[in-house]
Formats: sequence, structure tokens, C-alpha cells
Amino acid sequence: MRGEALRVGVIGTGWIATDHILVLRKLDHEVVAVCDVDRARAEKAAPDGAAVYEDWRQLLDGETLDAAWVATPPLHHRDAAVAAMERGLPVFLEKPVARTLEDARAVVETWEQTGTVCAIGYQWHATEGLETLRAELDGQQVALLYGVSVGPTAARPWFLDRCGGGGNVLERGSHQIDLMRAVAGDVARVQATASDVKLAQRETAAGDIEDAATLVLQFESGAVGTIVLAWTRPGQPGSYSLDVVASEATLRLKLDPAFQVTGQVGGRRVKARMTTHPFERAIARFVEAVGAGDPTRVFCTPRDAMGTLATALACERSLLEDGRTVELSELLGR
Repeated sequence: MRGEALRVGVIGTGWIATDHILVLRKLDHEVVAVCDVDRARAEKAAPDGAAVYEDWRQLLDGETLDAAWVATPPLHHRDAAVAAMERGLPVFLEKPVARTLEDARAVVETWEQTGTVCAIGYQWHATEGLETLRAELDGQQVALLYGVSVGPTAARPWFLDRCGGGGNVLERGSHQIDLMRAVAGDVARVQATASDVKLAQRETAAGDIEDAATLVLQFESGAVGTIVLAWTRPGQPGSYSLDVVASEATLRLKLDPAFQVTGQVGGRRVKARMTTHPFERAIARFVEAVGAGDPTRVFCTPRDAMGTLATALACERSLLEDGRTVELSELLGR
């Protein structure tokens, strides 16, 4: 089955789903059905000949699929993803894995019990630069990580609602959390603070989220990481990067749009560029995993993503509790 075209159903047809559909079609997979509670939006996103549904249950019951894409808002990830996996369908689930740890645990348990392939859409996890970083840091002790995610993004209604989407920390900051965890391992405790100044929200519908925040992560390995987030106005330049300092290395991973690694390891200069965009690479790897029937082959598994979610939720708790240091054990019960 490896390399064969998949028949795909897409649940949720917001702006990120349209990107998935474009890549799926570029890779010669067939999007046979789409679903959204907003039928007009689903019809707009649907490729020619694709069936259109307003209820994902009807899509799963009514179509013969090889895989399901779930790109609904985070608060609605659990039910569709679990139902698809219980039917034996591989699932590409947009990040974060869920809005709550309870929902994330349900996704992870179903994934483990069914043995189906499930990838979580942390596209930076798929960048070749991450593989270069990890190879160059092999055998070294990471001391410091510094991540920057500053720039505009689409103002979706649920993104502006902390309860529904988690705002800047969960939606945008969790990309950096995922990267840092992939480099430095599990997080022990966090501390976070946010600015009261509104940036993008001065020109869009106001929500109850922060536009700018700083997260500090202390890793079980002894490393420390800082993530700087800012949601800026449309038209402002973006800045996305991860710097890593280790015992014998100083490296920078430039993210969107360059995706390249530069720096030095010992006395040797390092420079590496991507050959495939990580968004496309993540989808292609998922398809490989489906063909091989190997749930571990994807770049980010549900269990990986649950660790990232727990870290992001701990940061959110710290923000809401005046910068208190929050132990991950408080959320994970360990």
C-alpha cells in the first residue's frame, strides 16, 4: 500500500484545512469528502467531485476512506479523532492534540488501543533542521534554548476565545514548546508572564487572550528555555527561530520561511538548508506511516503532543495565576 494514493475525508474546512487539501492534491491523494458546520465554507473548500457534509458522523458513515484529516478547533478534536480511529482509520489531527488533558488522554488511549496511525500537525517538528540540530547535539548537554515566534496570523473566532482555543500560548507558543521538547526532553516546571498591551487586537475583534507573552521552561535534563511570543498586526514582518546553546555547540534554526540551521559545533561551522517544506514533509511522512502500518513513523505522535499540551497548559495556568511557577506534575499527576 505504500506510495498508493489515499482517499481522504477532511473534517473542518477553515484556513489551515485548505492548505492541507492543496498539499494532498499536490501529492496525488484524493479528497473525496469534506465536512464543516458552515456548509458554504465546506463547499468553497471542496475539490471538484468531493461530497460535502455538515456532520462528521455522516461523513465517516457514508464514505469509504483510507484516512481522515481532523482540522476542527481544538475544543472539538476529541470526538471526531476518536471515532475515526475506532473505525480503524488513520488520522492526521491538527495541533494541538486537544484543548484539555482529559480530551488528549482519550485520543492517546484510543490511538494506543487501536494501533492506528495518528499524526499531530506540529509542522515544525517535520523540518529537516530539527533532525540536523539533534544530530549535531548528539552526546552533548543542552544548557539553553531561546525561541522566538513573533508575527501576524489569522484572527479566527475561537483563537480569540481562551476557553475555546487557548490563545497565543496554546495555538502559537506550543509550536516552540514542541520543538524545544524534541531537542531537550520533558519539562519539569514553567513560569509565564504576559503584556497588557494589545497589538493585533487593536485592529480586530477583541478577545480575552494575550497578544504578547514570555514563557520560561525548566527541563528535567537541567536545560532552561525561553519562548517569546507576539501576535502582531497584519503587514508586520514575522520572526521565527530557535537558538540552542550546548556544551560544545551554538546553533540557530531559522524557521518560516528560511528553514535553515547555522552555527558552530566545536571548531566546525554548520550550515544546512531544507529540501522539502515541513508542512508537505509532515503529510508525506504520515502517508508513509499509513502505507507501512507503523504508528511510530510519524513526526509527532499523540503521546508526544500530549506532553506538549501539558506544558502549554502549565504556562497558561502560570499566566492566569500572576506568574506562579507551575510544576508539570500538578497537571500530569506524577
